[in-house]
Amino acid sequence: MDRFPRDTTGSASRSGFSGRLHVQMVVNGRDVERDLDPRESLLDLLRERLALTGTKKGCDHGQCGACTVHIDGRRVLSCLTLAAKANGAHVTTIEGVAAADGSPHPLQQAFVDYDALQCGYCTPGQIMAGLACIAEGHATDEAQIREYLSGNLCRCGAYAGIVAAVRATAAAQEGGC
Repeated sequence: MDRFPRDTTGSASRSGFSGRLHVQMVVNGRDVERDLDPRESLLDLLRERLALTGTKKGCDHGQCGACTVHIDGRRVLSCLTLAAKANGAHVTTIEGVAAADGSPHPLQQAFVDYDALQCGYCTPGQIMAGLACIAEGHATDEAQIREYLSGNLCRCGAYAGIVAAVRATAAAQEGGC
């Protein structure tokens, strides 16, 4: 069932071809179908059409990481990813990582516990990248975490807390907690 607002933009040309592309995907566990411009970014689809504004538009050039989301469990920069690329895929945004009861994901809680945020603008992308870093097995030491999160920028300089939060979450998962 589609719980996101319907897109009502676009109309067919005189030739009958609308220049639109029909896509289907699962976003945060919900089925989504849309007709969209084939050039539309996944970021714009998420923010503008699905009202999932947790994913941030920072640089819009793939240089800051604020737009990091997961497609089929792999992190991507949604500003550089065409929405059509997610056709048939499972997309997870920051809105989709909390538990069903609304309690925060352990990494979200660790960001609070380790003071890993200041202004908060980069935080959704940092968390999504951190989750991927842990899932990929690249959170075994601080140097490795820094390397794998290096594409996500924090202008406030909360890197020490970010690395500590990712390391603590990874360690808790390794310990079975």
